[in-house]
Amino acid sequence: MDPEQRLAVIRRGVVREMARFGREFSVEGAVVRGPGSTAVAVREHPGPDGGHVDLGFVLTLGSAEAPVLWDCTAGLGTTEEEKLDSAVRMWAGTTAAAVVEFLEREGRHGDHLRLPALPGWHAVQGPATVFGFGSAELSGWLGGRELLAELAPVLAGELTDPRLNGVKLFLGGRAGDEVAEVRVNGTVAHAASAALGGMDWPRGERFCWARLFVLLAAEDGHDLAAVRAAEAAPPLPPAYPRAADAAAAGPVARRRGAIGRWWRTRRADQ
Repeated sequence: MDPEQRLAVIRRGVVREMARFGREFSVEGAVVRGPGSTAVAVREHPGPDGGHVDLGFVLTLGSAEAPVLWDCTAGLGTTEEEKLDSAVRMWAGTTAAAVVEFLEREGRHGDHLRLPALPGWHAVQGPATVFGFGSAELSGWLGGRELLAELAPVLAGELTDPRLNGVKLFLGGRAGDEVAEVRVNGTVAHAASAALGGMDWPRGERFCWARLFVLLAAEDGHDLAAVRAAEAAPPLPPAYPRAADAAAAGPVARRRGAIGRWWRTRRADQ
């Protein structure tokens, strides 16, 4: 597939997946525009397996100052199109779910947590996706942990935006061939990654991974209310100058709810 074909598959996938959340998105240039000032920007991220995607959830299209929640995701499949579709679904089930919950604040797509080790921050944790062989064991481990609370002390020093931070956690593999990575706003957080790698999550004989996404919003941010009202904002004109270029540039906890969210993971036992 050439770059334009890849981007077309990704954008169609974003429109489809956001419709599952009851949001109407449409393709416009380099972005997929949603309600109000929201959009999803797509960056080309070619890889050797053809299944990597960079997606940025834009809360205020056209504003150079508003945060863009970037996430790199990868998918599985036998063709490049299947891999790209899978990558978008993976992003939607974790990252987009957390962002939609942040906007709605209704507890339907994620859990809301306030942690002593992250004072001043409100966390919105989306569902975890577990995929690979024998995923029940890793799902069970996640279901019994307060993972964000355990990482919070080291994660506190790695938040780079004073208003809103997107945190992705990815872990898994197999014994002797493991991956544990935490990214904050698209950049690897080394201390948090090392802490995640040091945990006792199950390492099996076959490959199995998990990913999840957390939003950390400053509770005293003066512009937080405006950001949360992004879907109600007046939409920009269709030909808003350089809006697409601007979007595509650069990069007390409720225990029962959290466990319930972990157990609603997508299983892929084989």
